[in-house]
Amino acid sequence: MSAGVRRFMMIVLLMAAVVATPRCAAARNTTAAMWLSIAHPGLGEWYLNGWGNFGNNCPQNKFWLGFIPGYGWPGYLQVKSAIDAKHGRTNDKLTF
Repeated sequence: MSAGVRRFMMIVLLMAAVVATPRCAAARNTTAAMWLSIAHPGLGEWYLNGWGNFGNNCPQNKFWLGFIPGYGWPGYLQVKSAIDAKHGRTNDKLTF
């Protein structure tokens, strides 16, 4: 295989990797949002909304209830928030 063909194949693979990276509508990385939600419920959704105003962009229920041990962090709400962030959802629903 010639160097030109290898270079072309490498470019095609890199372009496919960039296109396949999971992102939400705001072009933010959903994997990073998931890890932020694991750190504390609601942070990933706030990141997906572009940070900004805490009252408008951060899901208030998830964030404040996240301080309750066993329910918020670590617990159910942490998992719920991480799953929502990974799928690009920024809602404040507390149920699956």
